[in-house]
Amino acid sequence: MHPNAAPALPPFEELYARHRARALAIARRILRDPAEAEDLVQEVFSRLWNGELPFDGRASCGTWLHRVMVNRSINGLRARRRRARLELSPTLPADPEALAAARERFAQVMATLGHLSSHHRELLTLRELQGLSYPEIALRLGIPEGTVKSALSRARDRLEQLLPP
Repeated sequence: MHPNAAPALPPFEELYARHRARALAIARRILRDPAEAEDLVQEVFSRLWNGELPFDGRASCGTWLHRVMVNRSINGLRARRRRARLELSPTLPADPEALAAARERFAQVMATLGHLSSHHRELLTLRELQGLSYPEIALRLGIPEGTVKSALSRARDRLEQLLPP
């Protein structure tokens, strides 16, 4: 091995067998949603399989994977909270007051969309209203999936800044 080369991860099957249960426990503890935790574990291991998560060798494999799971789980919580705050297609509550508040918030979000750039408005519409996945949006717009994710993050941040409290 080259002296500056990062150590390699163990074979994927071994990595998955040794660390899946711990990764799932981390995600469940942070997300408090078993289905979402399972999805996150699958996403992380899929990204490992595809080489999208670089291992630099500064920590042991287990420590590194623990940190990846904690970070991804926290990001998942943040995304869930942001989606709840910016809900574009709310479920209608039965309580008349809550229904009126939900309708008012929906109207605020829809009005605020008009103040975003056309690119951000298009991204939010494709993702939140039409329910397209990141790969579908990337294909439709002819841009990389990573660009879709970062641009959507910026669009959500901008929408949140513009929304009244």
